[in-house]
Amino acid sequence: MSQSGEVNRREASGSAPASDRVPRGGYPHQMAIVTRWMDNDVYGHVNNVVYYSYFDTVVNTYLIRQGALDIHAGAVIGLVVETGCRYFAPFSFPDTVVAGLRVTRIGNSSVRYQVGLFRNEESEPAAQGHFSHVYVDRETRRPAALPAALRAALEPLLVRDADER
Repeated sequence: MSQSGEVNRREASGSAPASDRVPRGGYPHQMAIVTRWMDNDVYGHVNNVVYYSYFDTVVNTYLIRQGALDIHAGAVIGLVVETGCRYFAPFSFPDTVVAGLRVTRIGNSSVRYQVGLFRNEESEPAAQGHFSHVYVDRETRRPAALPAALRAALEPLLVRDADER
């Protein structure tokens, strides 16, 4: 299903009123991601599946740069157990996507991230999504407590009054 086009924009807008959208300033961490020619689909916009790669990119880049996640040899790894996205407006090459990141919940072994995707310099999201990681032992795949370094990296992104938009 395409996320752009006038009909789909109206449907998406109806499912998420502007008041439910988190503006750009509501995300403590932001990262620019340049769209690629290959991100566009036959409809001339970035395909919806690519949005999820933007989510993964902003979260994992942040955690790696904070020294909180060793994707090759760390004792724990994050597995995505839930995800969702609302689409409000399309991206297309050569737009720049600014991915805003915040954390709405930190548990013993899980984290819920919220990501806003903003087109170029716009202040309202073109898409807003979430996903939850459960951190597990790399070998056993059993839930594991968040390491101290990971928890310390997540705390500055925690929005305590978030209402799970």
